[in-house]
Amino acid sequence: MLKIHREGLVLITLTILILLGVNGLVYQLAPFNAGLQWKSGIISGVLFLIVLQFFRNPNREIHIADDNAVYAPADGKVVVIEEVHEPEYFEDKRMQVSIFMSPTNVHVNRNPISGTINYFKYHPGKYLVAWHPKSSTENERTTTVIGNGKTEVLLRQIAGLLAKRIVNYVEEGEEVLQGTELGFIKFGSRVDLFLPLGTKIEVDMNQKVKGNRTIIARI
Repeated sequence: MLKIHREGLVLITLTILILLGVNGLVYQLAPFNAGLQWKSGIISGVLFLIVLQFFRNPNREIHIADDNAVYAPADGKVVVIEEVHEPEYFEDKRMQVSIFMSPTNVHVNRNPISGTINYFKYHPGKYLVAWHPKSSTENERTTTVIGNGKTEVLLRQIAGLLAKRIVNYVEEGEEVLQGTELGFIKFGSRVDLFLPLGTKIEVDMNQKVKGNRTIIARI
């Protein structure tokens, strides 16, 4: 059974109402044109399915937590694996792994490790395409740092050209469990992970990953 995320309920309801109104108008203006009515119905059905798939929320529970594993926080494709300087929180070098979320991916973001939210900040910004090198520092984004007592992992949700709304459900000081929902990026975009140097990366460039299924790294 298709499970729909709560972030999509309002938009899906509005979509249904608009499509019903359009099809009702078509029927009134062309009551004897069965072909036009069928075309309108088919187009409406396709549009509805497109919106519906944006907000699907498959069951991805992690039944046994692994303190040494960093799970993928999102579905998508690995587009960056490199050593970088992280200026906002760590102010030193980290291993960055970035996942690009296309409009067809599941848009739920999940906590990659269990621990305490040591830092959270929302940054307004631009809407550069998600693969732009400056999107990580100039786009609208949130920064979340999770500490588990032995290390910290920074996760950054980044809005893109289409994604105009980032939702985050955590607060500083909150205890979170690996695999639970951290947030949602409507219509896809990008998620960056910043890991300690020396972390064993378990994925390759251009690899497709799934949230709560693919192990990104071992810490």
